[in-house]
Amino acid sequence: MSFSPAEIRFLSAHRDDIARVAASGEVALTKKSAIADRTVLSKLFDDHARAVMELLQARQTLAPKLAGPAADWMADSDSAQQATPFAVSQVRAGRIAAAGASLVHDVTCSIGTEAPAVTAAGMDWLGTDIDYSRLLMARENVGGGAAAGRAWVAQADALAPVTTPASSPGPRIRACSGTGSRPGRVIVADPARRADGRRITDPAKLIPPLPDLIAAYPGAAMAIKCAPGIDYADWHGLVSVVSVNGGVKEACLYTPDLADPGHTREAVVIRESFTERVEDCGDGVDVDKPKSFIVEPDGAVIRAGLVQQWAARHGLTMLDPHIAFLTGDAVPDGYSGFPFIEAVPLKKLRAALKAHGAGSLEILVRGVDVDPDQLRAKLKLKGDRPMGVAIARIGDHATAFICGARVR
Repeated sequence: MSFSPAEIRFLSAHRDDIARVAASGEVALTKKSAIADRTVLSKLFDDHARAVMELLQARQTLAPKLAGPAADWMADSDSAQQATPFAVSQVRAGRIAAAGASLVHDVTCSIGTEAPAVTAAGMDWLGTDIDYSRLLMARENVGGGAAAGRAWVAQADALAPVTTPASSPGPRIRACSGTGSRPGRVIVADPARRADGRRITDPAKLIPPLPDLIAAYPGAAMAIKCAPGIDYADWHGLVSVVSVNGGVKEACLYTPDLADPGHTREAVVIRESFTERVEDCGDGVDVDKPKSFIVEPDGAVIRAGLVQQWAARHGLTMLDPHIAFLTGDAVPDGYSGFPFIEAVPLKKLRAALKAHGAGSLEILVRGVDVDPDQLRAKLKLKGDRPMGVAIARIGDHATAFICGARVR
């Protein structure tokens, strides 16, 4: 539930009291403690207890996505869930800065989580949004810290431009212009990807619709955040699919002036120990029989359609030209895989697993209509050996690749 402007002003005015409660351990902020927490907060904050509780819960959600602590951030539950992780924003800010931009106009800025990465990359950030409550939160969030002096907010409709392409913004926001010496403005947008609790996959049904958003900024350099599963086949710029620690976070659509020459697809894999960028270039790989390990690429690589490029980089081959299971003599550094044991027809899987003494089982499925949870229950394994199985359609047949437990 969102905050009213009055609630945001209360939360801002009582930020020190709220911080003391959070640090004291008086509220646990778990599902089991919800009633007890609300009782504690009601005694301290009266009618504003609901807002305080939602703020504290939102900060829990937001904390893993930020570069620093979330204790000073203003957010409600929806904005915290929708916020882009800082590591993903860094990727975008780096690309935009490399193109020579001096101003990023975030036209759907929400609570301002894009600002720290933009200002850290040496650019000014203007956040606009039609939601006044979100803007009040954004003003609290970007008014201090590293973004201070380089970030501003204003209320505006994403489909009604209030900046110009030049480095000096138009008169309606001249007080927000900043003094960056590099030319150029880039529009960043994050259209709403859900409606009535359902994910939107049609670009024309995003909020605002993708075609309308593009039409509102003719010729502008743009970076548009979208859901990874969106149909971007007709996009003529760069599609960059980004994952963080194995979870695919977004597909960002860049106009050609922000793309590397000759590239239309990339996958950016962000892990705790490294970041890997895979582009649509280089040779493909052969289809071969299983080797020492079975490896499934990161989801960003799969969603970007760059399985063969990633396989070639790491010396792997494919088990089938249409299936994203790879095989090789070693697992690429920083990734995980399964030691291969044997391949059997799917109908013989239970007998084979029983012979190997399988107990707990990790199941991966591609190209075959099999539900892993239902299959696991049906197998009724009673052994004590942890194992893995990759089920795939190889040619015209469903094949189960039986493996040892996942190794990293």
